[in-house]
Amino acid sequence: LEKKCVFQKPGMTQSLIAVVIKQDTDETNRISPDMDNTRSADTFSQVFSKLSQEKILKIMNMVKNKEVSIEGALHLAQKEVYAEKDPQDLLTGSQFNFIIYKYKHYRWQKRILQLDFNTRTIFNIEKGTIKKQFPFSQVKGCEDSERRRFSLVFHGRQDYELEAVSLDDKRKIIYLLSRVIQSNSYKRPVESWPGRAAECDVIHEGLLDLQQNTLTSTEWVKCLAELREGELALYSLRCCLGDRSPAATIALAAGNVGVSRDSCSTFSLHTRDQHYLLRVPPTAQSSRPEAAGRLQREWVSLLERHCQPGPASQTLQGSGGCSPPEADYEEFVVNEQEEETPHSGGSSARSSLSKPAAPLADPAEGDAAPAAALPPARGRAEVPPAPPALPQPCSVPPAAKRTKAFHWDVVPCDKIQKSLWGSCDPCKRKIDVCRLCEQFQIQDTAVLLGSEPPVNQHILLDRKVAHNFNIFLKSFRIKPSELKDKLFIIHEESGGLTDEQITALRRYLPTPKDAERYLSFRGSCSELHVVDQFMLEMCKIPQLGQRLDLLLSVRELPESIRDLEPLITQNIQASKQLQSSPKFVAVLEYILAMGNHLNEKAGKEVAKGFRLSSLAKLSLLRGRNRTFTLLHALVEQILLHQPELATFPQELTEFEAVPDASMKGLSAEVDVLKKELENLVQCRRLLKPKASKATPQESQFCKELKDLIQKYEGDLSQLSKRCEEMKKLYNSVLVRFGEPADLDSQELFGWISSFISEFRKACAEVTP
Repeated sequence: LEKKCVFQKPGMTQSLIAVVIKQDTDETNRISPDMDNTRSADTFSQVFSKLSQEKILKIMNMVKNKEVSIEGALHLAQKEVYAEKDPQDLLTGSQFNFIIYKYKHYRWQKRILQLDFNTRTIFNIEKGTIKKQFPFSQVKGCEDSERRRFSLVFHGRQDYELEAVSLDDKRKIIYLLSRVIQSNSYKRPVESWPGRAAECDVIHEGLLDLQQNTLTSTEWVKCLAELREGELALYSLRCCLGDRSPAATIALAAGNVGVSRDSCSTFSLHTRDQHYLLRVPPTAQSSRPEAAGRLQREWVSLLERHCQPGPASQTLQGSGGCSPPEADYEEFVVNEQEEETPHSGGSSARSSLSKPAAPLADPAEGDAAPAAALPPARGRAEVPPAPPALPQPCSVPPAAKRTKAFHWDVVPCDKIQKSLWGSCDPCKRKIDVCRLCEQFQIQDTAVLLGSEPPVNQHILLDRKVAHNFNIFLKSFRIKPSELKDKLFIIHEESGGLTDEQITALRRYLPTPKDAERYLSFRGSCSELHVVDQFMLEMCKIPQLGQRLDLLLSVRELPESIRDLEPLITQNIQASKQLQSSPKFVAVLEYILAMGNHLNEKAGKEVAKGFRLSSLAKLSLLRGRNRTFTLLHALVEQILLHQPELATFPQELTEFEAVPDASMKGLSAEVDVLKKELENLVQCRRLLKPKASKATPQESQFCKELKDLIQKYEGDLSQLSKRCEEMKKLYNSVLVRFGEPADLDSQELFGWISSFISEFRKACAEVTP
């Protein structure tokens, strides 16, 4: 191999292909389910031909030293191709929009996360309205979490718990946030960020094993570790080809990361919510025992150098052992659902996944308990005294029917005595308890999957995920065998899945590790727990994630277009009214004349114009009479000289209320819709079956989908034209009033709307 490496790139690629073809068949059959077992030379040529000779040589040496398998080498090559492409793609832009779900009040709300590197600001946008904005300097860190979830950590405010719509989006967001955190750490100017491609370079890389705990065992997963400024990324070599999302991404510049050595070859990374145990691979230890400690010390030294002060251990100690917000959310969901779950027959969620609650009265258990409590007989047998008479047999009352809980806010005990509640006697109020219970009784959930499993039934899925998934399945009245057919029904009214069901299933998508575990199961499906039955069925459905994303996008896209149309129209009309309102301009001239007169008398320079933000200051300048302001003086002057100008609000009817949406927010919404439509087209191409193999159901699904996409393309094209018209009109407004080009309409329109409201109020006070 080393000799062949000196040739041109095609020769090098063919050398590696030759090694691959000679591998044992068993080695080849371990390939990911997403790939064909018969690997051709074209597959390898396509991947390796895009790499430099240096990188190909590095991968080949890893194979030669048995540090990676052939499949691992292919994954490494694929990952290197993406690694070269992605940072450059991201660095070419200055504003990035992502659909995310934000956790708030025990719900996940759909938002747009915008990272603007021009203004160095992060925006939280909902339906075109900027809900929150944070300067980059306020970002403290980014915590990677399970599946598509992650947390955005701020200085001086509550963290954001977020969920990306895809692993690819999550990877891009974390990458961009790591650049933000890095720029905060080194206090770089904003201009230096986009052009510094060197910041994306890998400082150090190598193979490390990452410990991952499952329900039944602990295993080491071989990863390629890449250390960049402010970030350590771990890429699993076991992932499917084309999966470029890292197994873990650790933001080192967040100030809450600690590094510690555990043994001669292992070391740990601690963040606020995560603990990562890493080790030097056994292959390196076995071939070079003395090098294990050196490699470990090298990694620890580099990580300590790139971690900011403030180890995670201090953060963990200061937290007082409190559970993270995500755990609180999960616990709340569990408790809420368990309250609405009938006890009759037992609960699979409780029996197999959590501590069992106190059981209801049961004749068998009731008889056995006293006998078990008696001490064993000892010594000689004696004639016992006559036992007492047996009690009369009584029928066991049926399990009490449960009702829904009323979650009120309880008055603290220390305030009861001094309040009206201390003298209240609810017993005096007669209520019809039977009717009340009937009105709020919990309906028994029909179990479609047979009897409940035994208490000690083993579950293959992670315990925490299985617990919550099992609770969801209790209200999911679909059998596992029916799930695949439901994915071919686009609309809910036609018998398809509901939006809530699709969203929930997306959160429980099996991971590559789950798919490997379930697809290797060879037992009877009926023996599995209901959770495992559904997971197994989900693993068998090809491109399940894309199918669910497609269904959700097909339904949400037209609704989003309908929501944005009136908001864009409102902004267009507002800009047109500002352009064609002579009375408002005359009022501004009055303000300019009065302001210049006051400033001239105060010894200040005369201005030729003022920003519209100054309108809010008219009511702040008070005269000798503290109740009389400059705004009252403006009204007096107008009513005295040109009373017809007092009706200028009639020319600005769009400003009666503050416009909800902003141009910046609406532009981000339209940009995201375009990306959604592109993803929709790509998903359709990916899921489109071959004509010879398509079933009637699949053919009908593809036909409906094609018609819908064509309709959405037309609607979105019209919306994009309206959005461009909105931008053009608003830019002309900014020029007309001398405002900066980066001023958002939400601020400008807000100033004018507030001024109109204050002007009317002043008119009412001045007019007798």
